[in-house]
Amino acid sequence: MTVQVAVCGPRECSRPEWERAREVGRLLAERGAVVVCGGYGGVMAAVAAGAYRAGGVVVGVLSADDRAGPVRT
Repeated sequence: MTVQVAVCGPRECSRPEWERAREVGRLLAERGAVVVCGGYGGVMAAVAAGAYRAGGVVVGVLSADDRAGPVRT
């Protein structure tokens, strides 16, 4: 069974918070978890970047009715 982990965090974060969030994403991906988070900036972008770069699967949930605006990392 695949584990899905939702990660939430602020849109604005400090550099140390960004680094920690990216590490969390990497660790989740390395353990096979699907990372579910918002598709915008800040902590959620950092988690997504860490998971994606580690070869993981990321699901970004957007609040708009189209794909315009998500952060591409």
